[in-house]
Amino acid sequence: MDRQRPDPRSTRDRILDAAMNIFSAKGFHDTKLDEIVSEASISKGSIYFHFPNKEKLFIALVDQFADVIERRAKEAIEDEPPGIGRVQAALEAVLETFGKYRRPAKLLLVQAVGLGAVFERKRMEVNDRFALLIKTYLDEAVADGAIPPVDTHIVSHAWMGAIYNVVIQWVYTGEPSKDEIMDALLPLLLRSVDYQPLNV
Repeated sequence: MDRQRPDPRSTRDRILDAAMNIFSAKGFHDTKLDEIVSEASISKGSIYFHFPNKEKLFIALVDQFADVIERRAKEAIEDEPPGIGRVQAALEAVLETFGKYRRPAKLLLVQAVGLGAVFERKRMEVNDRFALLIKTYLDEAVADGAIPPVDTHIVSHAWMGAIYNVVIQWVYTGEPSKDEIMDALLPLLLRSVDYQPLNV
């Protein structure tokens, strides 16, 4: 009998997948929970068990996507020694993830803007999370002498602002390409911390 009991984790995942589809197609305000219930083929009680309202469901999607980005960035730097190489590997991984998951990226970066204080706090939390990740790699680069001492807290947030705006344009329009972003943005960011490549 226990085998027939639905797995709560898989139900939650089905809800999130359905929510992603509906939110992406209709936007936050025009999406109704009944549509997500229908898309996920679940009972209305199931959705309220996991998410008490539409706002909580949307925020869970933001968290899920942020987790994916952070995981990809950390996986990308596993084989990189501490230093500026990790910064480059992490940035490439983030851009690849945004490119591969353009619909959730659009949801996170575009639709979440202007949805109110709760969403702004969540956006700031995600922003701070990735700024801290950048700061960690910059601190390593300072420690190993790859870049001179800088205020890595301020620099990491400045970098996030630059990355965020370029990626929003990319997610919205498909331009410039990931390679063009890397070719233009990475050298700009590295120059801002006075990084001097050894072969120059």
